[in-house]
Amino acid sequence: MRIAQIAPLYERVPPKLYGGTERIVSYLTDELVRQGHDVTLFASGDSKTSAKLVPCCDTAIRLNAWVRDPLPYHIIMLEKVRQRIDQFDVLHFHIDFLHAPLIRGLVHRTVSTHHGRLDSPDLAAFYRIFPELPLISVSQDQRKYLPQANWIGTVYHGLPRDLLPFQPKAKGGYLAFLGRISPEKGPNRAIEIAARAAMPLKIAAKVDRVDQAYWEEIIRPMVDAHRNVEFIGEIDDQDKAKLLGDAAALLFPVDWPEPFGLVLIEAMACGTPVIAFRRGSVAEVLEDGTSGFIVDTIEDAVTAVRRIGSLDRAKIRADFEQHFTVERMARDYLDIYQQRTTTKPNRFPAFKGRDRVQSLAADLTPAIVPPANG
Repeated sequence: MRIAQIAPLYERVPPKLYGGTERIVSYLTDELVRQGHDVTLFASGDSKTSAKLVPCCDTAIRLNAWVRDPLPYHIIMLEKVRQRIDQFDVLHFHIDFLHAPLIRGLVHRTVSTHHGRLDSPDLAAFYRIFPELPLISVSQDQRKYLPQANWIGTVYHGLPRDLLPFQPKAKGGYLAFLGRISPEKGPNRAIEIAARAAMPLKIAAKVDRVDQAYWEEIIRPMVDAHRNVEFIGEIDDQDKAKLLGDAAALLFPVDWPEPFGLVLIEAMACGTPVIAFRRGSVAEVLEDGTSGFIVDTIEDAVTAVRRIGSLDRAKIRADFEQHFTVERMARDYLDIYQQRTTTKPNRFPAFKGRDRVQSLAADLTPAIVPPANG
């Protein structure tokens, strides 16, 4: 199959440091190539891929100090897609909705994965104008904010099996926080949980310009005030494997409708349990009492920290291997690609995901068919 993958330009594919969407695009693209498909990747020029690369800017935008506005570069990318659009059986977009006018006459050959939050009222207005755009969600919870959109599937993220090695014992004796310093990610909660549980906390996170004031005024003073807290900053994949693998648990105290939470399955790949707040997709990704604990309050989280020794790290790794590998993710996407090329577009979404969220799927989207295994 001839497949185009169209990635955001904010990070290279894969990212050097932080970056969830571009990381998933990288894993998916390389796995599709490994399986024998003819894949073309539209991404930043510094991307590393086994597919054919069409560079759409010299380097990733976020780490390029000369770039002030990302929009022109994404429009350049869409023009490069337009020039080659007849070369592909399927075009898979990962850039939200910028491409909508471009593909209006050929939506049957496209899919668009939404990687971010969808609770903005502006999006409902947009999809009233583009109701035919075929969308893929990364969790069932993500869909509930746009119930009338043309959802054609849900595909959970997946990682290469050997990317993050299993660590049967937590060597570090600390809690970990990995992600972004922003109010919705809850680093303040992580610090409070660690302090009340009397455990060290390592924070590996980036600070975007939009969150600089939050870091300077709220989080940095908290880090300075707690001797048990170490701020590391952004880390690469090698350092991530050690941080997560040696941690007693990952704290995921989010305070927003988390679309998926890639770090959840990164921790699971290491065998590291997760203590996560019950928001967004968390109840779909984690098996409460097996791969971690799902909590509602800081008090619950502190209690969960004291229970992490009861969890079997080998079972956590097994949960990852059963549900969240790149092979499973690629298989689910290929099923949808085949549907797009062999059947007429329809408004009824197919669900690809784990069995235990079947009841959640029924509650959130009544038209969803029962989930497939895997």
